[in-house]
Amino acid sequence: MEFIGTAAFWAALGNIILINIVLSGDNAVVIALAAKSLPPKQKKMAVIWGSAAAIILRIVLTIFALQLLTLPYLKLIGAVLLFYIGVQLLAEGDGEENIEGHSNLWGAIKTILVADLVMSLDNVLGVAAAANGNVTLLVIGLAISVPLIVFGSAIVLKLMEKFPIIITLGAALLGYLAGEMLFSDPIVTPWIAANIPHHEVALFGHSHLSIPGLVLAIGVVIVGTYLSKRHSHAAAA
Repeated sequence: MEFIGTAAFWAALGNIILINIVLSGDNAVVIALAAKSLPPKQKKMAVIWGSAAAIILRIVLTIFALQLLTLPYLKLIGAVLLFYIGVQLLAEGDGEENIEGHSNLWGAIKTILVADLVMSLDNVLGVAAAANGNVTLLVIGLAISVPLIVFGSAIVLKLMEKFPIIITLGAALLGYLAGEMLFSDPIVTPWIAANIPHHEVALFGHSHLSIPGLVLAIGVVIVGTYLSKRHSHAAAA
């Protein structure tokens, strides 16, 4: 419980919420589309029950990911995937499939759950990395961020459209987490300790700044921005 009062806890919690908000903008749209054909009362119920089930699903998936990330090589793979996700976040626009509306409550809830499962792989990986093995932190972060996304989807999407820097910051954060994961896989930590012992800069309290994380954060922004510009030029040609 003492960890909850530390700066590291609140920084990690903020990372979890930011990752979910940035990566779940399209999930929020799916929820709205799935419930759009329902009567007003059922529409509200679909959002409430669909989001509640999505929270449980996300927690279970991420706890499972936390356990997997303790195995050798999986953090290396996760780091590569996080870097890729961050780059794609900047390089591509809307990439989600169209979701048809449902005229019955359970059909809408099922659509919300299935869509959340399919579209949450990037969220789960990013959040698992940010939680760094702390299940309490994970549950609190998801419990806060998922309802924010569900009930504030329109606001979130408008903010992301008005302030694109939010997407850039989220992508850079994924790159930073990828750098941390890259240097913390059990298979490479002995080599890192022996050859690159000073890869972190101590900050206040128990907080630290990862140099590999900063390098990959910058790399995500550079590569993602370059690909985005190339796609724009190709579309204009």
